[in-house]
Amino acid sequence: GMQSHLQALLSLYKLYCPELVTITLPGKMKTYFKNSEGPWKEAINTVRQRNQENSQVFRPLFLGTAQPQSRKRKWNTQLTIPASSTNRNNLDEDSEKNCVDLHRTNEPFPVEQLQTFSQLLQNIHRLEFPSQMGSVLTNPLLLHYMNCIKDESVNLRLYYWMGQTLQEECTWCVADNNVYEEEFKDFLETIYKTECFLQEGFSSCEEFLYKSLPLWDGFCCQSQILRLVSWIPLSSLSEIKSHLYDPLAQLFFTSSLYFKCSVLESLKELLQNWLNWHVIHLDSESDS
Repeated sequence: GMQSHLQALLSLYKLYCPELVTITLPGKMKTYFKNSEGPWKEAINTVRQRNQENSQVFRPLFLGTAQPQSRKRKWNTQLTIPASSTNRNNLDEDSEKNCVDLHRTNEPFPVEQLQTFSQLLQNIHRLEFPSQMGSVLTNPLLLHYMNCIKDESVNLRLYYWMGQTLQEECTWCVADNNVYEEEFKDFLETIYKTECFLQEGFSSCEEFLYKSLPLWDGFCCQSQILRLVSWIPLSSLSEIKSHLYDPLAQLFFTSSLYFKCSVLESLKELLQNWLNWHVIHLDSESDS
């Protein structure tokens, strides 16, 4: 006889392929696939609305109803790394005080005045980091600081900023956002270069990849995504398999030979980075 979960499955087939289901199904039954339409329902409704109105006015088309559109789009048309200013209002005043030998005082040292590596060494314990942490990604001196001083507050601020920016700007999670694909590529490229500089992957970038790879088409920002995959931090094999290998495998078996080679190259680099990490830490432990 008919079972409730089979009825639910047949009703799902009838929704998308009505010609395949000829039997009559009850109108009311328990929902077994609550998320089957979830991310696409709002997108479909928006397309229908747009076609009915026959209007050329731009409407944001969301693939998810939970995440709002990035608010920075209302004010900025480009995704840029912010300047490394801590307080621009006081910057002119600080420049007038250059005659004062700052490293003889206990006052914080603003990053705007950090120009050389020797200045970094002299003021490394007095640095005042910028209010906009994105500027750290393009400042080699501040990246040296992050490598030398394990400041939890700096890492947390960068973690939250980067995670939020990746989530809001991901071009395949917000439809009709392809116009911003190039700047999103540049942003991913900047993160990759920073990871190469630090010789370590960002945990916020790892979380972004694990969440977005199941939705990725294997084409958008292909080079940048596979490069970031090579810097995923060490974790358990079961987590890597479910979050990384399984989504890539679905694309691997249905994609071109070039994509297959690119995935294998990325995984080879991932293995090399893991081995290097182990060697460095084993050496440091033996020295201690």
